[in-house]
Amino acid sequence: MSCFVVLLRGINVGGRNRLPMADLRSALTSDGLDEVRTYIQSGNIVLDTPARSADVVGARVRAVIAREFGLDVPAIALSSSTLTEIVAGNPYPDETDHRRLHAIVLPHAPDASTLAWLVERQAAAAATGSADRVTVIGRTAYLHTPGGFGTSALAASLTSGRSPVADGTARNWATMTTLLEMCTA
Repeated sequence: MSCFVVLLRGINVGGRNRLPMADLRSALTSDGLDEVRTYIQSGNIVLDTPARSADVVGARVRAVIAREFGLDVPAIALSSSTLTEIVAGNPYPDETDHRRLHAIVLPHAPDASTLAWLVERQAAAAATGSADRVTVIGRTAYLHTPGGFGTSALAASLTSGRSPVADGTARNWATMTTLLEMCTA
């Protein structure tokens, strides 16, 4: 069995795409996935499966949600080793307030035009005096917002529907490290 973390995008946010975690755990368990557990209400799933492909696991979870709940919810699956690499790769290790660091996990590594867009957005934020930074490693955009995520123009730009990284899903650092602990416990 392999442990995977599945990050759902856009559920239980602002009253839309309501998905009760207890019902989700039950549906995934009924579909044959093992040791299904969830963390908070924002679509963080940890599960065990004999599958080896994160893409297969993500597609399976997405299909169960569509079949059982009638929702088309993007699901990004990460193997425990990939999540370990994301956590170990943190380019902002001195940030002790985990609410000020986010990982935006993308379905795939961004292309050159997306990377250029991110550099432009960061430069625009810096021009206003912002200390916010984004660093991309592989398929993860690490977003550091020393002044807070909620007031960050860079965070708003990256997470808007018009952003080329909008197909990713963001989690604060406390959530990322907790998910890793759940997967390796």
